Parts: sequence; C-alpha cells; structure tokens
Amino acid sequence: MQAAVSRHFTTHRLRILNDRSVNSLGLQASFRCLRQGTVSMYEIGYGASVAIEPGELPDFYVQVPLAGSGSVAIDGRQLRSTLSMAGPGQRLSMAWSADTLARVVIIRREAIEQALAARLGEVPSGPPRFESVLAGDGATGAWLRGLAGFADWAGAGLLDRSPLGQGHYEQLLVHGLLDAQPHSLADALSDRGAGILPSALRRATAYCAEHAHEPISVADMARAARVSPQSLRAGFRTHLQTTPLAHLRRVRLDLAHRDLQAIADGRGTGTVTDVALRWGFTHLGRFAQTYRHCYGVTPSQTLRRSA
Repeated sequence: MQAAVSRHFTTHRLRILNDRSVNSLGLQASFRCLRQGTVSMYEIGYGASVAIEPGELPDFYVQVPLAGSGSVAIDGRQLRSTLSMAGPGQRLSMAWSADTLARVVIIRREAIEQALAARLGEVPSGPPRFESVLAGDGATGAWLRGLAGFADWAGAGLLDRSPLGQGHYEQLLVHGLLDAQPHSLADALSDRGAGILPSALRRATAYCAEHAHEPISVADMARAARVSPQSLRAGFRTHLQTTPLAHLRRVRLDLAHRDLQAIADGRGTGTVTDVALRWGFTHLGRFAQTYRHCYGVTPSQTLRRSA
C-alpha cells in the first residue's frame, strides 16, 4: 500500500500508531484512483491508526475527509480541521484513525502557475501560498461541490469519453480554487480585474478552446466573437496584451502539454513529434524552445516524467 501511494503521490513515511487497530489479516487498506491528469483524485484509507509524513510537497494537495477522524499539521503547525490543503515546498504530516477515508486531490503546480500567468500577464516568481484550512461554506464550499461533481464524472467514465469536457472541468477547478480560497496572490488577481473580459473576447477565447484541434483563422475567431477582425485584434491587444493567433498558439501549447503529461502517466501513447504535429507545431525546434520557456522543462522531460 505504501509503495502504491508513493508511486502516485510522493515518497512518504508511514507509521502504525496502534497495533490493536490491525487485525490478524494485517492492514485492510483501500486505494482508489478516480482520475489522473492536471487534476488527479484518489480515495485512500489505511484500515489502521497511522501517521503519514509525505515531507516536502511538489504540487498542491487538497484533503477532503469522507469518514473517520484525524489531525493535520503543515510546516509543524497543527490545523483546526482536516479539510485542508498544502502546496509546493510545504511539509505535511497527518494522523488518521483506523476508519478514516479521505479524498485526496492533487493539482499540479504548473497548472496553477499557468492559470496565474494567463490572468496576471506574467509568470509568478513562485507558487502561491494558500490558506491551509478550507471552509465548507461560501465560495470554497461551492468549489468543493464542484470537486465532488468532478469525482462523479470520473466515476461514471464521462471524463474518459470527453477529453474536451475533462479539460474544461480541470480549468474550472484550477481557476475556481484561485478565486475561492484565500492565497498570497489574491490581491494581485483582484487588481487585474480577476480576468473579467468583454463578452466578445470571452466568445473568441471560448471558440479557441473548443476548436483548437481545427484550422482556425482570425476571421473565424472574429465571426465567433461577432466583431470585425480589426476590433478583435484591438480587443486582444488592450485586454490580454497579445494577438488572437498568439493566444490560439498558447491554447494549443497547453493542450500539447496536457497530452504529453497523459502519455507520461500511462493514459496515452505517442511521441513528442506526434503531439507537436497534432496541435499544429510543425517546427519541432521552435516548439521545444517555446515549450521550455512556458513550462520550465523540455517536451521530452515531460514525457519521461513518471506518474
């Protein structure tokens, strides 16, 4: 069980706290993978009273208790609730009762940073630091209900049948977390208008997201936005500090990144060349250079990343 969890999460220490919680059959552990991707989701129970110490985290981890009781500490500070989250560089430790069942959600660091970069207009100098305890009501409560819906979609197989729907849902959860849960860059997002765009630009960006796999011209985007190509270019320049075609290239780059992550996690097949050509990047050297600038690693390094 410890080895299985380490493969999906990060190397961690596991210690049994009470031998009496372990019957003659040993640990009655359960591990269920609901979804792997930009947003991964698991349900875990150890069937015994345990202490878990993952150490320093590489990504964002959200823990939603479904049953049982326990405690959570982040960087040595005890939290008042196990409904909690921790982020890159933080040290997490937990104590779970024998009947604990938890839903653990991992949001990759690069997904949060990409969302921030899109809304701030620049890549943040480091990952945001979120408030550790999640409220069960208000905006955060609504986000948690969205998370439960994501679990339902995954359990019913809808995400596998609709990759586009999966991508939209993941983006909803990433941006929703940035808007719902207090964090160190919330004021900066508020100053930038929290990504609110004129309706024509919203239509254009939605069209790009839905038709990224098709040949798209500025005229196509303008038609979807119900404005002239000249007005569309001016709107992108004023509100997004980019051009329509540069925005489309970034959308396709994010989709290529998602596909490479899926292959690395065993949820797809193909090579860097296959993925680049699928999303219209015919100059492989330029693709690799742009990819590294955006994500900090090369396409090949992403492909070699273990699940």
